[in-house]
Amino acid sequence: MEELIEFIQANPDPRELKRALAVQMMMQNYKHSTIGHILGVSVGFVNKWKYIFVEQGVAGLRLRYKGSKSYLDSAQKQILLSWLQQKNYWHLSELKEYLSDNFDVVFESNQSYYNLLKQANISWKKTQKSNPRKDPDLVAKKKLEITAWLTAHQQEIVSGELVVFFEDECHLLWGDICGYIWGNTKERIEVPVINERQRKTYFGALNYYTQEFLIKPCKKGDSSNAIAFVEYLISHYPKSRVALIWDGASYHRSNEFKAYLDTINQGLNEDEYKVTCLLFAPNDPTQNPVEDIWLHAKNFIREFYHLCKSFPHVKRLFELVTHHQVFDFPKIFMYGSFFSQLI
Repeated sequence: MEELIEFIQANPDPRELKRALAVQMMMQNYKHSTIGHILGVSVGFVNKWKYIFVEQGVAGLRLRYKGSKSYLDSAQKQILLSWLQQKNYWHLSELKEYLSDNFDVVFESNQSYYNLLKQANISWKKTQKSNPRKDPDLVAKKKLEITAWLTAHQQEIVSGELVVFFEDECHLLWGDICGYIWGNTKERIEVPVINERQRKTYFGALNYYTQEFLIKPCKKGDSSNAIAFVEYLISHYPKSRVALIWDGASYHRSNEFKAYLDTINQGLNEDEYKVTCLLFAPNDPTQNPVEDIWLHAKNFIREFYHLCKSFPHVKRLFELVTHHQVFDFPKIFMYGSFFSQLI
């Protein structure tokens, strides 16, 4: 066991590491199914390397093929492609392991592996965040509720009596200027960033009717700054009622913010509230069109990274493409667009 641990800590090839970890977990009495789930391997894989380790020790876990048998026959390729299509995503080391173990094939160049992945319709792409707590039924229900509320108040929205905002916060980091760009294959593209964690928080609100976006920078997202931002919006529309559609962040529901709403709406009927707040369903930021505006702004500063010599430059560019800008991308109208009927 000690020899196995030393082998793992020596940072071996990923294929060797997976074999060693499977053996180690077997010796620690993990179930085959648990090992398979964690490492992404089959029960047969676990048993195979356990027996090899028992017979040959750590030496048996090492890769035997350092050269290349540079072909697969048509039957083998079909088996491989079928295997690749069993999952939505893969690690390159898994493909290398499979070819080595099943067909004794190890390519000299990674490009040969990439070509096989391409033939299986698997491409290199960036992962997207997804909250497993998201409830699609609740999201659909909430969308209907918000759409119905907007429909019921469309006359007031068009007249200007009621101004509806989609609201969200964004934490801009200096390191956000780094992204994918086209550049010379033989040269590294370096971006001067002294402190990639340096940050600025922005509150942003998209006017549902005019599609104008307003932002306000602050030190952090909290109840005090949320209240200050609402006051900022009211100052832009002093003769109108304001409605905010936003997520359930803690400071949107805090006692401090509730006390503020009680004060500003005191003595008014619900349909006369100076400030009304509606919540999206939890755990699904895709409901909020403002998320797309933040993405647009961050993509912009990445495209013009060469202008960002300091963090103040980053903030200035970010604000340039957001504050008082008008946006018309389709997601804004996911809750309906009724205004043309009234003009």
